[in-house]
Amino acid sequence: MSEKFSIFGKFLIKDGERDTMVQLLLEAAESMKDLEDCEVYIVSTAENEPDAVYVYEVWSEENAHQASLTLEATQTLIKRAKPIIVGMERISTLQAIGGKGIN
Repeated sequence: MSEKFSIFGKFLIKDGERDTMVQLLLEAAESMKDLEDCEVYIVSTAENEPDAVYVYEVWSEENAHQASLTLEATQTLIKRAKPIIVGMERISTLQAIGGKGIN
């Protein structure tokens, strides 16, 4: 059983911009559908944090994740998101072992 590279992160967003950020991250998730190295890309919100958006990602390896950040589609989404992001937090970097949704 091989371990996968995964990240659990949090974006802090300008007041009232959470829905915009969610939409941008869902576009990112859609752009990842054809990348075999991206196995999971989940966008979440928390009821008690109106200015935060969470993302959980599982990749075949860390290098695949890093390479995805250089893709034109990813760079375009980053440029669109930057004006509404006030902070970012990498909650944890994990080694996903297995489970539903992970190859």
